[in-house]
Amino acid sequence: MSGFKNYLILVSVVFIFFSCKKNENEGTDVETILKGKATIYVDETVMPIVEDEVMVFESKYDAKFSLISKSESEVLNSLFNNKAKIAVLARDLTKKELKLFEQKKIIPKITKFAIDGVAFVSNKSNNDTLIALKDVIGFIKGERNSRIKGIVFDNPNSSTVSYINNLAGVNALSGKDVYSLKTNNEVLKFVSENDGMIGVVGVNWLLQPESSMESVISKINVLSVKGLKGTKYYSPSQNDFAEGTYPLLRDLYIVNCQGTSGLGMGIASFAAGDIGQRIVLKSGLLPYKVPPRRLHVVHGETENEKK
Repeated sequence: MSGFKNYLILVSVVFIFFSCKKNENEGTDVETILKGKATIYVDETVMPIVEDEVMVFESKYDAKFSLISKSESEVLNSLFNNKAKIAVLARDLTKKELKLFEQKKIIPKITKFAIDGVAFVSNKSNNDTLIALKDVIGFIKGERNSRIKGIVFDNPNSSTVSYINNLAGVNALSGKDVYSLKTNNEVLKFVSENDGMIGVVGVNWLLQPESSMESVISKINVLSVKGLKGTKYYSPSQNDFAEGTYPLLRDLYIVNCQGTSGLGMGIASFAAGDIGQRIVLKSGLLPYKVPPRRLHVVHGETENEKK
C-alpha cells in the first residue's frame, strides 16, 4: 500500500513539473507589442528602410521578425487571403480593398511612417540628366521618343508599375519596348549596361544600395523630373520631398491586420515614433513627422559650438 502511495506521489510530482514547464513555455511564446515573433510582408521596392526599422527594433526589444519581400500585388493578396497579418505598402488601401476587409470582419490599422518616391535612372554615358514625365507616359502609350530606347520596370506586379500605370491611365504594360524584369537591382544593372534605357525603381534602393550594387550605382544617372504641370525639374532628394516639388512622391504605410496587441502594433508605433522617424531621416527618405533637433546648451553655448 505504501508503495502505491509513493507511486501516486511520484506521478503527481512529475505531472506538476511538466504542467509548470508547459505554462512557463507558453508564457515565453506569448506575443506582445514588444516581444515575440512575427512575419512582415514587404513591398520589395521599400525593403531597405523596413530592414533598418526592424533591425533597431529587434536590438531594443525581445522580438524577432521574418521579412518576406514580395511585389505589391502579392503582398495585397497575402493580406486578403489571411496569409499575412502585417504588411508594408507604398500606398494606402483603396476604398474597394477596405471593403473586402470589412466583409471579412477585419479592420486594418494603417500607419503612415515615411514619404518615398519613384525614380527614373539612365546609363552614365547619357549626359542629359533631365526627363519630362509626359515623355515617359507618352512612350508607355506607344509614342516614340528619340531619346528613349526603352523603359524597364522591376516586375509587372510591382508598386512602381501600378504607380506609373495610374499616371498614364493604362491598366497594364503593353507598349513596344516597355519591359519588366524581377527586382529593382536587376533594373539598375540592366540600365548600367544599356545606353538609352530608362529604368524605373523605388528611390529607397538608390539611397541605400547593397554593397554589391555600389559599382553598378556608379554607372547610372538619377534623373531630375519635370512633372505634368510646371516647367522646372526636380530630383528625388530629401529636400525636394520635403518641399513636395518632386512629382513622383508616394507614402509608405504599415498595415496591421492582427486584431490584437501584438508586434504589428509595436513596429508601427516604433516606425512612426521619434526613433523610427530618425531612422527614416537618416536613410534619405522623408519622415512622416520630421523629428525636432535637440541642442544641449551648456553655459550659454551649444555643445557643438564648444567643440
